[in-house]
Amino acid sequence: MPTSAPRSRRYVRLFLRMLLWAGALLILAVVIVVVDGWRAFGTSATGERRAHMEASPQYRDGVFVNPQPLWNDVAATVHGFLNKSAYAAPTGPVPIERVDPVRFTTPPASGLRVTWLGHSTVLVEIDGFRVLTDPVWGPRASPLTWLGPARWYPPPLALKDLPTIDAIVLSHDHYDHLDHPTIVALNQLRTRWIAPLGVTAHLVYWGVPAERITEVDWGDQHTLRHDDGRSLTIHCTESRHASGRHVLDQNATLWAGYALISAAHRVFFSGDTGLFPGMKAIGKALGPFDLTMIEVGAYHKAWPDWHIGPEQAVEAHQWLRGKVLLPVHWGLFDLALHGWTEPIERTLAAADVAKVAVLTPRPGGSVEPSAPPIRLRWWPDVPWQTGAQAPIVSTGVDGRRP
Repeated sequence: MPTSAPRSRRYVRLFLRMLLWAGALLILAVVIVVVDGWRAFGTSATGERRAHMEASPQYRDGVFVNPQPLWNDVAATVHGFLNKSAYAAPTGPVPIERVDPVRFTTPPASGLRVTWLGHSTVLVEIDGFRVLTDPVWGPRASPLTWLGPARWYPPPLALKDLPTIDAIVLSHDHYDHLDHPTIVALNQLRTRWIAPLGVTAHLVYWGVPAERITEVDWGDQHTLRHDDGRSLTIHCTESRHASGRHVLDQNATLWAGYALISAAHRVFFSGDTGLFPGMKAIGKALGPFDLTMIEVGAYHKAWPDWHIGPEQAVEAHQWLRGKVLLPVHWGLFDLALHGWTEPIERTLAAADVAKVAVLTPRPGGSVEPSAPPIRLRWWPDVPWQTGAQAPIVSTGVDGRRP
């Protein structure tokens, strides 16, 4: 009995020592992450750039907001992580199409051609102009080189083989869309950058000359012109999402979609978005679109307003008055809890019901939307949940509830 009290004190001291070491290791880990990712984190807008940002109708109480708030279910998120699909990432090589840069020396016969390079990176050739969306050539969707979602295959087109680009459009500053090493590499191109409010600060911090950047709010537009009189107008459109590159800058920059409009063609790029009523207005004002490029992946019922989901992507395509749909934001990173082929399988199933034409090129494949769409099933047949089994229902739209 006399030894029990000293023994208890030893246990307490041992526990406190272990707690101290755990805290020290945690602090060390945080320091390593901050040091390694410091440049990739980006920076905040200041001066006139910040004043411009704060004058936006979308900016309130120090952050950007959506007209319809984002709904989240924490309990469903935890349950989802505990029941993540066993097929969330490929188990073998993903079949891609290596892009021969010679391909771009011949203009598309129809005037409109798109080359899907994986996820949300698309090279759009539209009536003599080339626009690159959300370029990601880096190895991970992360500020770190050693941690974070790794890409499943190398870029189908080497950065050095890119043709002349007239404009690069950026939808928001999440790591799978705004990639620090890619931005630094692309800075050598004398091209026009189109970025939502606040994102310009990141670009300038990484070395992009401010005079090459056009910063836009929803409803703004920028027109590119060639010496032969041709023009392409890039309209910044509303989207329903969020932003942030670390815990202290959440929603400090804007998110957006884009409409690319020439004399002969119209293309819509959704960026990341949930379903929102304003899509009908976009379709009415700027459509009909020859092609819509809408995100279909990285969804879950616990966050139905952050990402639109396959079935609602098909619905949005119809609201936008689209003719042909190119599903994007899938097939490159493990960013959610569903099977990696599920987004395209569910998109095709919903499109069949709605009689919507869908393009399914391999990563690196080029297609002209005016040609009869060929459904190329290049992905493996693995188990996936249907829309009925795991529906994605955005809130604040026609009285919908998840």
